Amino acid sequence: MLIREATPEDWPTIWPFFHEIVAAGETLTYPTGLAVDDAKDWWYQTPPNRTVVAVNEHSTILGTAKMNRNHMGNGAHVASATYLVDPAHSGQGVGRALVEYSVEWARAAGYRLMQFNAVVETNIHAIALYQSIGFRIGGTLPEGFHHPTQGYVGLHMMYRPL
Repeated sequence: MLIREATPEDWPTIWPFFHEIVAAGETLTYPTGLAVDDAKDWWYQTPPNRTVVAVNEHSTILGTAKMNRNHMGNGAHVASATYLVDPAHSGQGVGRALVEYSVEWARAAGYRLMQFNAVVETNIHAIALYQSIGFRIGGTLPEGFHHPTQGYVGLHMMYRPL
């Protein structure tokens, strides 16, 4: 698997699984009806932030991540990231590769911490993955997320020193 910078030409491949995941309303705090152009504007980051894709040996896009500064000013030493894995390629280590890549990116860019602001507590696979890479739950906002089938559930703030 190769992780490379996302290009504008990648968007038509990213959009279908981006839309599927966001429209399901189970894991991200994005509007479920986000339009294609707005979604692209939200997803693609400008330097020094990054948007990347994970591709296989056939150049098939398996997943994507956006990595960015989480705070400004005196909190500018904290990075964040968001990940999307094409459901057709889940269970193949794509998420782990993207998370590990983003941790290394943040460390190389001089950040001291990574923080995920809103990890839905029912997203147990993501939580387990993050914890296996050294992230900890720093707190939970009870009923901070309205899950489409489970009702109001908590949002974890997770962090990891770099």
